[in-house]
Amino acid sequence: MNLKQIRNQQNLSIRALSELSAVPIRTIEDIERFNRCKVDTAIKLADALNVTLDELCRDKVAE
Repeated sequence: MNLKQIRNQQNLSIRALSELSAVPIRTIEDIERFNRCKVDTAIKLADALNVTLDELCRDKVAE
């Protein structure tokens, strides 16, 4: 998951992302800590961050 990286690039706090996505703060903290989440939660976060699920969830592939 690239959640923390994308969130930081957009200068969003966990609280702000929680408000935008309707995902609880604790859930976002757990996702950033354990690097996994449910698909429906990932969709909410991707929508709130205005990125694709691919950008949010996939590891970057070396070019």
